[in-house]
Amino acid sequence: MSFRKAVANAIPGRLVRVFAAPYVAGDSLEKGLAATDKLYQERRLMSTLDVLGEAEKTKDKVTKAVEVYHRALEALKERPYSTLSIKPGHFGYYVDPDFCYANIEGLAKACQSAGRGLTIDMEDTDLTDWTLATYKSLKPKYPVLGTVLQSRLYRTEKDIDMLDGLSAHIRLCIGIYNVPRSLAYTRKRDMKENLLKLLRKLVERGHYVCVGTHDTDYIAKARAILEEMKVPKDRCEFQMLLGVPRDAVQKQLVDAGYTMRLYVPFAEDWDDAIAYLRRRMVEGPSITALVLKNLLKRH
Repeated sequence: MSFRKAVANAIPGRLVRVFAAPYVAGDSLEKGLAATDKLYQERRLMSTLDVLGEAEKTKDKVTKAVEVYHRALEALKERPYSTLSIKPGHFGYYVDPDFCYANIEGLAKACQSAGRGLTIDMEDTDLTDWTLATYKSLKPKYPVLGTVLQSRLYRTEKDIDMLDGLSAHIRLCIGIYNVPRSLAYTRKRDMKENLLKLLRKLVERGHYVCVGTHDTDYIAKARAILEEMKVPKDRCEFQMLLGVPRDAVQKQLVDAGYTMRLYVPFAEDWDDAIAYLRRRMVEGPSITALVLKNLLKRH
């Protein structure tokens, strides 16, 4: 991890932008929408759009981000194959939590009216309690709302208990934020095994589960659990990131009747995209390897 972090930070932003660009749909809403169209029309892949940006500290920037999301929602009214994903830090939490809550509720209300899903992403652990409390508060009013649980955190099994009665829509993934050893598993294998354990519990509690992983072995294990537990295919799905080379397994899942959804980020500002790509490089060896391979080819 320390090596990947050093590599990610050492590569100039312009090179990160060029060589890791497959992981970002582009620098405009139009390019993000074009990516969702292509994924569905050519490969029957669903998508969730995300406007890149985190931890905004001014109301002006937050308001601009919220406006982009509302414009995106207008476009998605004609695209039933795509949803939206947001981050509390991008929606104003660090300006004022009440301001953030109001922004999220405003978009949730609009998404409910439009019949499009909205997922509240999970960020650093300082936001976990607030995010889950907000989700629990808003979900009964806006059934299209979903959120994220991270299998790296020790607390997640207990967090599932607080969702009882909500019929929650959960993206279950490992998570990419650095977390102290006292709060989280440090070995990827432990995180992945916990993901399978949490998958069973979420299904038992009647929640809709989106399994977010690129590990083909664990995709197969998750699929076996879903089939063993006789989960209807309209009550679960698989999710991955745009740009990660998993075409074959994605096709297998689609052909088997599962919903396969890609997380499609786009940027209004390339600085936000570069920050996102650096973080993905730190977490993902495949992305770091891609960037290094392209750098070597160039030189």
